[in-house]
Amino acid sequence: MLKSGTRITLLAAVAAAALAAGCTQMQKMPHMMGMAKPMPAADATALWNHLESVKYASSYKLYPGKSRMYAGTQPHGAFLTTYVNDAAHRALSNDTKPLPVGSILVKENYMPDRKLAAVTVMYKVAGFDPQNNDWYWLKRDAAGKVEASGKVAGCIGCHKPSQRDYVLTPIGTRQY
Repeated sequence: MLKSGTRITLLAAVAAAALAAGCTQMQKMPHMMGMAKPMPAADATALWNHLESVKYASSYKLYPGKSRMYAGTQPHGAFLTTYVNDAAHRALSNDTKPLPVGSILVKENYMPDRKLAAVTVMYKVAGFDPQNNDWYWLKRDAAGKVEASGKVAGCIGCHKPSQRDYVLTPIGTRQY
């Protein structure tokens, strides 16, 4: 028969081992606990698969101060709808600069007849492109063909002058 103190120590050791094993498994499967899915690699296919798996158009918030189909500007389109994940939404809403790693902005670009022309994405990935605040760029046409991805010179050149970490879209009356 074990002494009371020995039983408690043994039970504590067993509980700690079970907890450690469970935590290890949960780190491998964050979605099992209602946690966010792991962030994708800086890759067009991985990023798009992630956006589809989270159903960005229904799970992401609209860009702060914007509605669906707001008036756009070139080169994006006549009308735009911009979705942002929670990390980006918090930073934009609180005027936090720079945006945190993991921020994703998805802009649906529409023609004057309101037909989808392209989807452009900004995704902040730690260490991806330190010279340009680690933004990964993606542009897909309406059929899903990747037109540009990675360190896209045209995107960087246009967005770099922004005073808000490469984000040009104003929030309300704030201009950047």
